[in-house]
Amino acid sequence: MTEDVANGHMTLDDVAHNYLASLKQTQRQVAQPEVLKFVRWCGPSRDLHAMLGHEVAQYAENFPPTVSDAAKRADFVRAFLKWAKEKGVTDTNLGTHLRVRKANKPSSTAHTLETQPIYLTREGHDDLVREMEQLKERRPVIQADLARAMADKDFRENAPLDAARNEQGHLEARIRELDATLRRAVVLENGADEPGDIARIGAHVTVRDLRNGNEKAYMLVNSDEVRSGQGKVSIASPLGKAIYQHRAGEEVEVEAPAGTFKVRIEAIKTA
Repeated sequence: MTEDVANGHMTLDDVAHNYLASLKQTQRQVAQPEVLKFVRWCGPSRDLHAMLGHEVAQYAENFPPTVSDAAKRADFVRAFLKWAKEKGVTDTNLGTHLRVRKANKPSSTAHTLETQPIYLTREGHDDLVREMEQLKERRPVIQADLARAMADKDFRENAPLDAARNEQGHLEARIRELDATLRRAVVLENGADEPGDIARIGAHVTVRDLRNGNEKAYMLVNSDEVRSGQGKVSIASPLGKAIYQHRAGEEVEVEAPAGTFKVRIEAIKTA
């Protein structure tokens, strides 16, 4: 171990390679991919001695709870950071900040929900596809923002880097959500099998609020495609749940947070 390493003057990349060189060949082969992945994420030119615990904690967010070997992968990085403390590169063991979220045990109910179809209108389906394409087009822009922010050597107060990482996290989460929805999507075209006088997904339903006589038309949609200000109501909402699968002329009760009230279905248009 060199004096430079003990004084914390080597780059993160150099410290990592010194650590890997200290391992037996079999250990090095299994640890190297994850340790170097951590180095690339932090920035190879970083000074490990200047890193903070919350940065290591942020890296833990790279491990989704659904990844079965997440804990094992994290152990390789923890071992490296513990070694760095023992060699005097860091004042504390930064590995204690690397906590992986526990995966939820799969249940038969969860499996059933994951395989159930999601019914969408053609318009709603196309909107989700369009959103997915736009988000994927955004990926290179965020990568460029990350690269510029990573060029700043002072990671302790690097707001652009934190902002870029947060945006990347939100973007990738939404892409995964959209992908899961579209893989289960069943598009309901006009003229579906159900009778035209039943309120179903894709139907335009006119309802009258019996409290005041006000009348309004909505398009019934799945919760995955509802957008505010577009005259759509989700079948998971209080109103949508109340009128779903009911016929024109029926009066139904809406159980809303502000209280229960009645509406009458005046008309249903499915074409």
